Amino acid sequence: MTGIKPFWKEKTLHQMTKSEWESLCDGCAKCCLQKLEDEDTGDVFYTDIVCQYLDESCCGCTVYQERHEKVPTCIWLKPDDLQSLGWLPSTCAYRLVYEGKDLPEWHPLLSGDPNSVHKAHASIKGKVISENDVPEDEWEDHIIDHL
Repeated sequence: MTGIKPFWKEKTLHQMTKSEWESLCDGCAKCCLQKLEDEDTGDVFYTDIVCQYLDESCCGCTVYQERHEKVPTCIWLKPDDLQSLGWLPSTCAYRLVYEGKDLPEWHPLLSGDPNSVHKAHASIKGKVISENDVPEDEWEDHIIDHL
C-alpha cells in the first residue's frame, strides 16, 4: 500500500495554494540576512546582519504584512523568481522543491514541529545582529562563509 504524496511532491510550485506556498517556509530566516554583492563578479556574500524587522527569538518578521512598504528591497518570493535567485540558501525549501530535491528531515512539514528548524541549528537564531547595530560601511566586516 502506498501513501499519499505530500503536496510539494504532487503539485508544481505554480499549482500550490497560498497556504501551501507559505508553509514551505521553514522559518530559518536566512533570507533576512543582509547580503552584499560584488559589483564586478555578481557574487553574493551573506553577512551575520539581519533586517531590523526580524524578531530573532522566533526568526519571524515583525512587519510581515507591510514588509514591502517598510523595506522596498525585501524579496517577495514567487515561483517565477526561483530560477534567478541563486543566492537562496541550499536548505531553502522553495529552492529544494524547485530543484526537485527532498526537504530536510528537520523541516516543520516533515517533523510536525515548527521549532525543529531551530533545534537542528538550521536557522539563524542566536547567530546574528540587527542592522540597527552596525553602520552600513562596516557590513563587509560581517561577511560569513557559511550559513
